[in-house]
Amino acid sequence: MTLAHRMGQSANCVSRFAAGLLAALAASAALAAAPGAAHAEQTAPAPAVAPIPRAEGAGPPLWVVRDADSTVYLFGTVHVLRPGTAWGSDKVDAAFASASDIWVEIADQDDQAVVMPVIQQHGVDPSRPLSSILSPDDFAAFDKVAQANGASGAALDPYRPWLAAFMIAMSGPTEAGYRPEAGVDKVLMDRARADGKTLRGFETADIQVRLIAGMSEEAQVAYLNNYVRNADGIVANLDETVAAWLKGDAAEAGRLNRINTRDIHEEIHRAALIERNTDWTNQIETMMQGSGTAFVAVGAAHLMDQDSVIDMLTARGFTVERL
Repeated sequence: MTLAHRMGQSANCVSRFAAGLLAALAASAALAAAPGAAHAEQTAPAPAVAPIPRAEGAGPPLWVVRDADSTVYLFGTVHVLRPGTAWGSDKVDAAFASASDIWVEIADQDDQAVVMPVIQQHGVDPSRPLSSILSPDDFAAFDKVAQANGASGAALDPYRPWLAAFMIAMSGPTEAGYRPEAGVDKVLMDRARADGKTLRGFETADIQVRLIAGMSEEAQVAYLNNYVRNADGIVANLDETVAAWLKGDAAEAGRLNRINTRDIHEEIHRAALIERNTDWTNQIETMMQGSGTAFVAVGAAHLMDQDSVIDMLTARGFTVERL
């Protein structure tokens, strides 16, 4: 596989966030805009999309915040899934249908012309190769894992540690059948376009990547080494996270996320969740000051982990109800 092809895969991973990056920070990823920095895509009607296979039981959790004239639904997504994963439910369908605006992390995440320059700017630095940052033993371990996934340490040497970590984090799930086009975000965005709804983004690709790329080199290296050392367990972690999400077990989904974020380095938790969630909470608070109904679909970790959007809304006096 060419380096350019791998860069394209990386951009796709980052723009989705990356396997719930924070289901792996690729299992869920990263990032924060100033209040009011949301971007909207006024969608035109598109061909209808296929029905979502129905989950067993109640399915993934859905929350709602209401006041006299505003309703905001909050749905935690998984950015990559195996095709055919059954996650649909009547409650999600009804909430989605009632909303005029659909909010996702990045509205233009499928536009490679937008995403690729951001990845190249913040994810590649030939002047400071990985081989000069990692210890010889760590670089050798990285090279071994990279070769097992069709690349090599030499080919990925110009990558910044955070982007190399994304590559390692997503290679296993891709081989195991996980696909971004089957992810919840992609499905809901396609549905929004088909229904002629307004699609809005909390942040841009540049904002998202700048946050993760802005972590200290120490945190980035810790992040990369974690995935190298635990490469054999990446798919199992993602499988377990998806299973917890499908069952509506928010506490377990949050615990599994922390294995790849806070448990590695506090900076990862801050970049991936705290800063982004704070910004998104500001924007949701602004929505509540207006009127109408909105449906928010963001990575599950943002709603189910520590320092979640739900925690932040509750701290500001909003009543958040799980449906």
